[in-house]
Amino acid sequence: MKASDYIAQFFADKGINVVFGYIGGMITHLVDSIDKNPNIRFIQTYHEQTAAIAAEGYALESGKPGIAIATSGPGATNLMTGIADAYFGNIPTIFITGQVNTYEYKYDKPIRQQGFQETDVVSIVKPITKYAVMVDDASMLRYELEKAYHIASTGRKGPVLIDLPMNISRAEIEPETMLSFSPSPSPSADIDWHAIAMTLKKSKSPLILIGGGCFGESELVNKLIAACNAPFVTSLMGRSIADESSPLYCGMIGSYGNRCANMIISQCDVLLAVGSRLDTRQTGARIEAFNPECNIIHVDIDRAELDSHRLPNRITVNAAANDFINQFINSQLTFPSCKSWIEATQEITRDYNQQLEVERFVENKAPYSFFVELNKILPANAVITTDIGQNQMWAAQALKLSSNHRFYTSGGLAPMGFSLPVAIGAAFASPDKPIYCINGDGGFHMACQSLLLISQYNLNIKVIILNNEALGMITQFQHLYFNDNMAGTTAKGGYLTPDLRAMAAAYHLPYEEITQENLDPQTLREILKQPNLILNYIIHGLTTVAPKLEYNQPLFNPSPYLPEEELEKAIRKLQL
Repeated sequence: MKASDYIAQFFADKGINVVFGYIGGMITHLVDSIDKNPNIRFIQTYHEQTAAIAAEGYALESGKPGIAIATSGPGATNLMTGIADAYFGNIPTIFITGQVNTYEYKYDKPIRQQGFQETDVVSIVKPITKYAVMVDDASMLRYELEKAYHIASTGRKGPVLIDLPMNISRAEIEPETMLSFSPSPSPSADIDWHAIAMTLKKSKSPLILIGGGCFGESELVNKLIAACNAPFVTSLMGRSIADESSPLYCGMIGSYGNRCANMIISQCDVLLAVGSRLDTRQTGARIEAFNPECNIIHVDIDRAELDSHRLPNRITVNAAANDFINQFINSQLTFPSCKSWIEATQEITRDYNQQLEVERFVENKAPYSFFVELNKILPANAVITTDIGQNQMWAAQALKLSSNHRFYTSGGLAPMGFSLPVAIGAAFASPDKPIYCINGDGGFHMACQSLLLISQYNLNIKVIILNNEALGMITQFQHLYFNDNMAGTTAKGGYLTPDLRAMAAAYHLPYEEITQENLDPQTLREILKQPNLILNYIIHGLTTVAPKLEYNQPLFNPSPYLPEEELEKAIRKLQL
């Protein structure tokens, strides 16, 4: 059996039906094998970065590892933004890069390069993969493929990379006689239930934080919240996991979190943080000001994250979110009755929610107005993807999501140009779901080559561009700290946006244009009935995200600042 045929069949046998990539000389055998296999197909993307991030989208939506392939040299290096994003985002992905023939590879020779487009990919990607290996012995292919698949899919999930020399991909092998990989059994979670029980018993104001590590466990998470009957918040990456229509939901925390949620997390006396790293984008850079009196039950699958953290007063639980939640529910532990605390959190959520934040503090309301109307028409099974920048935070702050929705964004690496390719990967995984692909004009332009895949495969993706003709997140930063010197972020500073109508025509997609003046749910519903299109939502003037945590401020006091007396009064309501 040809090695490349074996690889194609290996993925098909795992139920993976697409491989994303950009063909090149060193992977031609592999692409040919995928193309000939009736149970898997090769999707020729128009940039390797598109392939890498589409693989992430496929993994997120399907629950199976996403696969992306590229040729040696520049093909491999173009994958690396997606590889890094999958690493920081804990997304199970397998990357296969072509490599020059083993007899052309330099190995330890003190030269820069021997073969054409030769690059030591494994050394480059080791810091951003769970596992990376060059397979230069055909007899080890089965072992390395099985090992890579296991590593990507278990524990704290993430990317792996196999570097495949061309002569190995075309080699004849006998898989049934080859060495197989046998994984070691996973250690069971060691949970100090007595310490957790004692901590909960003393609590008067408990809070649950749902982080991205709970992804894929919506049913369990909702059971946990029901069992605890306590208020809950989410991180950015935890959005859409729990049922946010619950009266117990208090919003999203963090540097761009909802004001009410940031106030509430600052005053709880016990925080059950499940699947969250509690990084500084969630706590604020002033670690000592993040609720120093709170006892934190910190649940994370990665022991290193727990051991390397700077927050004190933590009971650390090294366990996967689903393992912990199942054991918690089965243990019949209970949260204390906290009726007064629930009422206080609901009052703060009512008085300082995102809608009132916008009415009170945001001058240019056009971006938020779009999400108010989108909330009215968003289907129950919608997938929402966002890019990076203001568009991401407007969506995260303002969208009303249930656990039937899926919200895909990047919170670790956060590369501009993320939304389009991740939407494409999700569309191949769930072709019947409507996908709302939110972009800023900047990130959209970075990933515009992805558009051709939408028309080519008639994907169910509605590309929405919140077009303020600026790199808005940086203009807000320049306004705060650089005396409004908009270098590189507005037309005056050298940043331009393309003709989006002409681009839509070039990529064979319908085009619609709308402004705040003609924005209403009926108009939006009619426009978005189309299975795919480019919707250019034109926003005039500079834009802001509010609230926003500024440098050296505690999490509960984001800008625009409340009057001191009002802030103190709100905080007192939460102090039981």
